[in-house]
Amino acid sequence: MSRRALRRLRGEQRGQEEPGLGELGLDPGSEGPLLLPPPAAARRGRRGPVRTGVSNRFELITAEELEDEPPSGEEPANARLGERDAAGENNEGAVTEETEGDGQRDGEEAEQPDQTPTLSNKPRKKKKKRKTKKTSAGETLEDNDLEDIDSLLEKIEDTDGLSQQTQSGIIADSRPLLYVEHRNLNPENELKRYFGARAVLGDQRPRQRQRQYVRSTWLTAPKNTWPRYSKTGIAMQLVDTRRGVQYFTFEHHREYQQVQFKFLDAVESMDPNNIVLLLQMNPYHVDSLLQLSDVCRMQEDQEMARDLVERALYSLECAFHPVFSLTSGTCRLDYRRPENRAFFLALFKHLMFLEKRGCPRTALEFCKLILSLDPENDPLCVLLLIDFLSLRAREYTFLTRMFQEWESHRNLSQLPNFAFSVPLAYFFLSQQEERSELELSQAREKAARLIQLALIMFPSVLMPLLDHCSVQPDARVASHSFFGLNAQISQPPALNQLTSLYVGRTHSLWKDPAVMAWLETNVHEVLRMVDARDPLVEESEHKRKMRYQSAPRNIYRHVILSEMKEATAALPLEVTSQPVMGFDPLPPLDSIVSYTRPERTNHPSNESTLSLFFRSLLPNFNLQGDIRHDGDEEAGAGQDLNQGVNRLMAAMRDMLANIQFQEPPRDDNPEGDGDWD
Repeated sequence: MSRRALRRLRGEQRGQEEPGLGELGLDPGSEGPLLLPPPAAARRGRRGPVRTGVSNRFELITAEELEDEPPSGEEPANARLGERDAAGENNEGAVTEETEGDGQRDGEEAEQPDQTPTLSNKPRKKKKKRKTKKTSAGETLEDNDLEDIDSLLEKIEDTDGLSQQTQSGIIADSRPLLYVEHRNLNPENELKRYFGARAVLGDQRPRQRQRQYVRSTWLTAPKNTWPRYSKTGIAMQLVDTRRGVQYFTFEHHREYQQVQFKFLDAVESMDPNNIVLLLQMNPYHVDSLLQLSDVCRMQEDQEMARDLVERALYSLECAFHPVFSLTSGTCRLDYRRPENRAFFLALFKHLMFLEKRGCPRTALEFCKLILSLDPENDPLCVLLLIDFLSLRAREYTFLTRMFQEWESHRNLSQLPNFAFSVPLAYFFLSQQEERSELELSQAREKAARLIQLALIMFPSVLMPLLDHCSVQPDARVASHSFFGLNAQISQPPALNQLTSLYVGRTHSLWKDPAVMAWLETNVHEVLRMVDARDPLVEESEHKRKMRYQSAPRNIYRHVILSEMKEATAALPLEVTSQPVMGFDPLPPLDSIVSYTRPERTNHPSNESTLSLFFRSLLPNFNLQGDIRHDGDEEAGAGQDLNQGVNRLMAAMRDMLANIQFQEPPRDDNPEGDGDWD
């Protein structure tokens, strides 16, 4: 039968029951031309009548299920189409993919009632070719999707980027200076950039699936080893809102105040075990966690110390006010309130652990967070630390921007750390090859000008810095009086603390040979200016003598928390002579106290040495008795003396009565005396 006749026959039966190959007079195994697929409307019209002549009433359900499962019906259809294509290859041209798909469905419908198909022995070349075409088309679509995803990610990165280049070559930021990013608060993100996700996470992913639900936080990630969290009695309240700045404060409920009083008693006992017992009953008491962290750090248990600080941060973050934001830079906390100090101290201790762990970018983000809580007063004086973290994290643009924006009202150039770190940041910017030649030349000029001003203003930094870097100065520098020993002796004590702190902390950043060569060139230029009697040299000397007479209390607090031995040795006597507690070092003199500790029933400081001795033996012993009222002191002085002596005698009798002498053990084997030799 010709192809035209087949088409005519197919047109006459359109919209009716689809004939099988047997009804058309064709043998299923014979070679014949390929039937073109009917339109979609015709196929939809034929699907109903095809199933009308079946004897099994459940065959409709079975047939629909078979149509939904491609592996069962498509493979035989493809095989039959391959045979018919091989037979009619000379009579028909190329067929599009849509036509091929329709042909597969028609063949499937036509041959499904006939369950006796015959397969030929010819290779299925056309079938493989069609699969290859479909696979390549699918891969092309996937590649296009991937390209679209990459382009979207690039747009997002460009949108979220912190910096945009300006005409002057300096990178300006559209966000606030102290803007904090949530992703930079997680040290694992920084470690993943250094070592990869597989090295950082390890086998933590399966364990996280079995972990119970915990509250999501930004500062720390809760661990499975921590106790179950419950409300501790800490809350945060919004105090005031002025000029777009919100002022918050932590509050202690009555239950938490009672725990705080027990903690103060435990601290006065000088026994860390009492703090451990208190934490067993109150596992999220913040001051106990901070104090015990210092004890663990002194015992070289760094992991436990870091874990306790993270637990304290988690406890405080769970008490945040719903409006309190870590990233906006407009939320303030007053350090003068004792309830707020724990948050400052926990953040500072946490960033110190992050810096030692090798996460300077995360530590810089926490440093910005501390500074944003009280940028005017800076109670922990993190300005002495933020330059070092910026250089270590290679955030040179942030450091130079901060110097430009804050120099006018904060006078940052009068701090030795900014005076030396900012030109060092400009020098590192001048070494970046991806910048234009104009930007590189401007960065070099600024670096040279600022380092010369720093050397003239603080000449006592050079020699200790070279000493820490194990660099021997040349004869001209070593013999010149401007950088000699006289420069270190003549500077005020407060300036000595600042320079010692900077040299001890950042000397490792100056060990680069390129940095040393750049420093040497500028040192010789400064000596030329000194020999020429430049008026800037005399002006700087006058400023050093007039300023830096005494350091403010926040600098002392920073030196104590930093534990830099070079700076700690330079602390004045009025600071080192008073006790310093890790949970509240050097509290402000103008503290705002919301609740006071009740007076204790006894005052061991007024007791005699003999009374303290008996108290150590008998805790219930009290030589002075109950506290007397002021009006009854003189009247009962003699009577109290007799009562005190009587109590002392009674205590001695009780002590002697309770003494028991233990007899030495008998030796039942007297012949074994020779074994002791």
